[in-house]
Amino acid sequence: MKIFYISKDKLYRITAVFLIALISIVYVQSVESPGIMVFLTNKRELPIYSVDTDKKIIAISFDAAWGSERTDELLAILRERDIKATFFLVGIWIDKYPDKVRQIASEGHEIGNHSTSHPHMSKLSSEEIKKELEITQQKLIDLAGDRAVKLFRPPFGDYNDTLILTCRELGYYPIQWDVDSLDWKDLGAENIKRQVLSKAREGSIILFHNDAKYTPAALPEILDTLLNDGYEIVPISKLIYKSGYEIDHTGRQMKVIN
Repeated sequence: MKIFYISKDKLYRITAVFLIALISIVYVQSVESPGIMVFLTNKRELPIYSVDTDKKIIAISFDAAWGSERTDELLAILRERDIKATFFLVGIWIDKYPDKVRQIASEGHEIGNHSTSHPHMSKLSSEEIKKELEITQQKLIDLAGDRAVKLFRPPFGDYNDTLILTCRELGYYPIQWDVDSLDWKDLGAENIKRQVLSKAREGSIILFHNDAKYTPAALPEILDTLLNDGYEIVPISKLIYKSGYEIDHTGRQMKVIN
C-alpha cells in the first residue's frame, strides 16, 4: 500500500480552493433561493427606529403606562407651540384615565398602542401578542376615534421576530426610537435636554414619558431649540413611510426608489 504525503503548503492550497468553490456554490444558490442567504446572515426583523430623510422633520413621542400627574402640563406645553405628538398608551393606563385619553385625542395628538398589560413581548406567542394589541386597540378606538393609529411600541423596547411579523400581519407599524431622553432616570432637566439635543437629527423619533419627573421642565427648551433650528415637529405617522420602504441594520427606514 502506497502512502502519500502532502506538504503543508499544498494542503493550504487545496483547502483554499475547496473554500472558494463552496462559497461560489452558496452564492449561486442564494441568488436562486433568497431564503438560504437569510438563514446564513441570520437577518433579524426590525422595527422603525428613525426615518431616512433630507427634510428637517422630527417626531416626539410619550409613553404612558403608570401615572398621569404631569400629562396636563405636557399637553399645555405642546398646545402653546401648536405641536402634535404621538402618545403610546397601555391598556391598564387607558382603563384608569379614560378622560385623559379623550383629552389627548381632542387636542389633535395621535395615540398609538403600547400593549394591554405592559409585558415583555418577546416572551409571548403570536396569539398572545395579537390579544395584547387587539384589546388595547379597541379601547383606543372607543375613546379616541380616528386619532387611534396603528402604531405599536413594545414595552421596554423588547421585541423579537415573532412580534415584528405579527405586528405587520395585523397592519401595525412597530415603532422604537433613536433618541432616548432618559427622562425616566430622573437625572434632572439639564440631562434630558443634553440627551435629546445632542442626538436629534433629521428623521429622528424622540422618546419621552408622560409622567417622568423632570420632563415638563426640559420640554419647552427642547421644543423651542428644535423649532429655532428649523425643524418641523410632527406625529410619527406623518414621519414614517407607509409603503415602498426597507429598514436597514440600524432600524432606519429607507424609501425605496424604483
